Amino acid sequence: MSATTRITQQELESYLWGAAVLLRGLIDAGDYKQFIFPLLFFKRISDIWEEEYQSALADSGSDLSYAEFAENHRFQIPEGAHWRDVRQSPKNVGMAIQTALRQLEAANPDLLAGIFGMRRGPTVSGCLTKLSRT
Repeated sequence: MSATTRITQQELESYLWGAAVLLRGLIDAGDYKQFIFPLLFFKRISDIWEEEYQSALADSGSDLSYAEFAENHRFQIPEGAHWRDVRQSPKNVGMAIQTALRQLEAANPDLLAGIFGMRRGPTVSGCLTKLSRT
C-alpha cells in the first residue's frame, strides 16, 4: 500500500480487528475483556494521578513534596506501581502488572478493594500469568 492510497473505514476496522486478534493470542475472546479493562483502568488511574501531580506542582510553585501529598490525589499510587514503572519492566511484564495492581488495591482499599479481581480468583491474574509465559 503506497502512502497516498486511502483505505475505507471497513478495511481499517478489519485490519485493527486482525491486529487485536494477533495481540490477544491464546486468550479466549470472552476472557479478553477481563484482561483489557483492568489494564485500561490501571492506565487511567495513573493518568489521573499524573494530572493531579502536575496541577499541584503548578499550584505550589514547583514544590515536589507538596505535589506528592496524598490529599492532592484521588488514588494513591505506591512507589513502583505507576503505569510508567510497569512499562519499563523488560521481563516478566505480566508479573509486574499483577504486582502493581495488587499494590494499587492495597493502597486504596476503600476505592479499589477487589476491583482488579485479585481477590475473586484467577480472572485478571490468570490472563496475566498466560502473558508472562509468552
